[in-house]
Amino acid sequence: MIIAANLKTNLTRSATHEYIKQLQTCVQNSSQEVLVFPATSSLDGYDTKITIGAQNAYPVEHGAFTGEIGLDHLNEFGIKTILIGHSERRHILGESQEFIAKKFDYFKEQGFKIVYCVGEPLAVRESSKEEMLTYIYNQYEGIDTEYENLVIAYEPVWAIGTGKVPTLEDIQDIHKELKKKSSAPLLYGGSVKVNNVKDILKVENVDGVLVGSAALYADHFCSMIQAAEELGKN
Repeated sequence: MIIAANLKTNLTRSATHEYIKQLQTCVQNSSQEVLVFPATSSLDGYDTKITIGAQNAYPVEHGAFTGEIGLDHLNEFGIKTILIGHSERRHILGESQEFIAKKFDYFKEQGFKIVYCVGEPLAVRESSKEEMLTYIYNQYEGIDTEYENLVIAYEPVWAIGTGKVPTLEDIQDIHKELKKKSSAPLLYGGSVKVNNVKDILKVENVDGVLVGSAALYADHFCSMIQAAEELGKN
């Protein structure tokens, strides 16, 4: 299983070092693949078996792109994993599918592990299933779904940080459909918490979870890793 934490704009560099240090104990004998995406200012050369990834980067080595980081900055810390297409970058920061695909192609050429996010807002969820799938499938436009280093994360936008979670039947249904688009590992994200993670991980075609706010506490995230270990999924 892949158990991933997106720390978003949280935890300072020193707090992230402490966070990773705390996680070390629970991952030491774990067979799960653990990914952590710190805030950009908290990226560093962590000495850990945990995979450290970037939440975002511009598709260049370096250049005149104020407020962005490029490949050179990731290479400094040996980072080869990146999150692309997250709903907050699509809906809040305005990244278009065309730009997302450009970013995907660039980091694919660099051999990065790409955790690629797809999902739908509430209005789309409440429409027909066909319209919902069409909306999600449009987010695959320009994306190499057969890329060997691809991980896909399905995150219903309306469930992120709201405490609302699709039923397990809903998760199973959408994951079954998305598996038809790509054989890549498929994570579920959206209000994943300690008290529901085990049930979510039991769902067919769920290959792991991408966790947001509930992962900000190392002990909570460790509990999620342990839940996957207890299920014997790896």
